[in-house]
Amino acid sequence: MTKEEALLHYFGHDRFRVGQEQVIDVLLEGRSALALFPTGGGKSLCYQLPALLLDGLTLVVSPLIALMKDQVETLTARSIAAARLDSTLEGEEVSRIYSEMEQGTLKLLYVAPERLANDGFLRRLRRCRIDLLAVDEAHCISEWGHNFRPDYLKLAQLARDLEVPRVLALTATATPRVAEQIRERFSIREEDHIQTGFSRPNLRFSITAAGTPSEREDLLGDRILAHGEDSPAIVYVTLQQTAERVAGALKAKGIAARAYHAGMRDDHRAEVQDGFMSGSIPVVVATIAFGMGVDKSDIRQVYHYNLPKSLENYVQESGRAGRDGDPSTCEILASADDLTVLENFIFGDTPSSTAIKSLVEHVLLQGERFSISRYDLSISRDMRPSVVTTALTYLELEEVIVPQGPFYAGYRVQLLRDLEDVLAGHSPGRQHFLKQLLASGKEGRKWITLDIAQSAYEIGEEEDRIRKAIGYLADMGDAIVQPSGLRHAYRLTQGHPHTVATLTEMLTSRFEEREAGEIERLRKVVQLCEADQCIPVQLLHYFGEQGENCGECSVCQNEGKGISLPGGQRQAIDLDAVEVIRNWHEKAHPALRQPRQLARFLCGLSSPATTRARLQRDEDFGFLAEVPFMDVLEQIETL
Repeated sequence: MTKEEALLHYFGHDRFRVGQEQVIDVLLEGRSALALFPTGGGKSLCYQLPALLLDGLTLVVSPLIALMKDQVETLTARSIAAARLDSTLEGEEVSRIYSEMEQGTLKLLYVAPERLANDGFLRRLRRCRIDLLAVDEAHCISEWGHNFRPDYLKLAQLARDLEVPRVLALTATATPRVAEQIRERFSIREEDHIQTGFSRPNLRFSITAAGTPSEREDLLGDRILAHGEDSPAIVYVTLQQTAERVAGALKAKGIAARAYHAGMRDDHRAEVQDGFMSGSIPVVVATIAFGMGVDKSDIRQVYHYNLPKSLENYVQESGRAGRDGDPSTCEILASADDLTVLENFIFGDTPSSTAIKSLVEHVLLQGERFSISRYDLSISRDMRPSVVTTALTYLELEEVIVPQGPFYAGYRVQLLRDLEDVLAGHSPGRQHFLKQLLASGKEGRKWITLDIAQSAYEIGEEEDRIRKAIGYLADMGDAIVQPSGLRHAYRLTQGHPHTVATLTEMLTSRFEEREAGEIERLRKVVQLCEADQCIPVQLLHYFGEQGENCGECSVCQNEGKGISLPGGQRQAIDLDAVEVIRNWHEKAHPALRQPRQLARFLCGLSSPATTRARLQRDEDFGFLAEVPFMDVLEQIETL
């Protein structure tokens, strides 16, 4: 079957979109490619179609569960053998997918990058023929990108380890510097970098000055009502409570709006997303996670009730409008009042030098070979798990530690057959070993819970042999296995020139550089709003392209004049606030001992320690949410 025949037979199209055929040809010729297409530009087809023409498996790595779910459902409806592996699947579904992988009947498998830390999954991958690795949201691999994810740094090495003959990196938001780093990581030739351009002529961009919340809500309601009930819209906000408040305000105006955010139950979020896709819920007021990977072509309006945190985010979020090519509206209701909250999120994510030093000391004092739980480090050092992962990745890049692979400290095992049937056919020695192993666990009604280290000690066996035996039971279909207690093994490099002090300084500097980079990205958003230049032209320039004035955006319609952001008066720390700070400082709560911890709490920024101590329920959590984080931190440090 030719690529043209596959396009018509499986996807119902008689021609490719711009750039698609060029990318597909590169892959079919056996080379790797970078596809830099705008949101809605048809990136998915660039790996879905080659997957049908290549003999082996196409492994798709994406951080977006919604994308995986939607695409797998669409592909299976077209009789294409596709599946996804994520935390929502039951054991039987996982076993079925593993069986299809080994039989070679599966054409596309979608996984999150974290899945590649699963040793059992990697073991199965190595038994498969993988002809293509597709890396979605590939900008996450770059430290200079707006959404750096340390797990992505290891994808290039994984492709080499698995001997994958070709890689497709896909993104809608990469500056020239980020694109160069993606090509370097995956050994992609510059001529195999296919970029179709960020221009979306069917989108009308506008930026409107809107000061108070009530003014924004009135403007938003008027805009949505003017488009009519049959015009799907997404309203993006920064905070969960804002999503609930704005959705309520729109309902009061007779608009069928629903909120969507991470604080909702999973089934409620799924209900909202499914309703939006079907058209029964026309307007969703959501935090930024909504819409990522959701393939709805007729979104007519995308509003930013709050300022976006970067131009990359803005292009990605606004680009969800008008994927069908019909005219659509993208509007920012701009106020400088949003800046404090956005900046506080950035500052609050940066770990203190004290926490960094403690982490470095922990790593260097473990001995030559050691393992750690990133979750435990996150709790004990009060650093978000992603920050811990980033710090460890930096230590790997400095060749201080060498990863030896992830493993699980425990397993839950459910036998699917009687024990005697499971043991039948094994040698007496093997039967004795398996009986001892299962007896060493804690037996429940259905599950046997095993602590690998404890079992190894009790029965006098190597931990590696125990893990292989558990994996074998799962592979043979004799048991359902659920791992727990993920740990990562490392080897400490001998003779490296670093000390605790130099590593602490290096990591602190890198996190501060990332912080400065995020602040600068936010400043670019303010510049976009206030500049006397066509909005699409500004966006094109940011991503390394040239363009002519659109004639349609709010700046062009206003004789080339931008707006002046209203608001922005920073709230000061008054005497009442000083008293609250002093009270908490004197309490010396274990979760708030460090100044940065207390500043996060008062600014309403959760952390592992405050979550564990349930401090979000305290009336003072977020008491100073409208005050700049650095002002709060400075006040605390004076006590």
